[in-house]
Amino acid sequence: MLKFLLPVDGSDASDRAIAEFITLIDWYKEKPEVHLLNVQFPQRGNVPLFIDKESIELYQQEEGMKELRAARELLDQAGIGYQLHITVGTPPDMILRYAKELNCNQIIIGPRGLGAVKGILLGSVASKIIQLSTIPVLLIK
Repeated sequence: MLKFLLPVDGSDASDRAIAEFITLIDWYKEKPEVHLLNVQFPQRGNVPLFIDKESIELYQQEEGMKELRAARELLDQAGIGYQLHITVGTPPDMILRYAKELNCNQIIIGPRGLGAVKGILLGSVASKIIQLSTIPVLLIK
């Protein structure tokens, strides 16, 4: 069975990529195993000194679920099953790591997410994934 990793950051571009992926699912003879991945950034500065580890982890899980909400709704409406993954780290590194660990056949990603610089043709996360991945990457606008 084919396994696809769909990184989701809650951005419009990410949600559009999921919606477009749903329209393309009939390309495949059988429905692939879909893994939704959300990567939360680690807490910076002195935050861990003032907030306990469990509260930080709970916050990151809650934020991850919020960012996955629209993608989950789209897949649920289309009747496509999926598995959720929420992790902490730098997005390109964690996306590539999960794709490898889950033995995915393809990474499907939108060209831009919630990066600080808007209007760049290809976002830094997508660019780095395309550059470093040994797994095929489908970039959906």
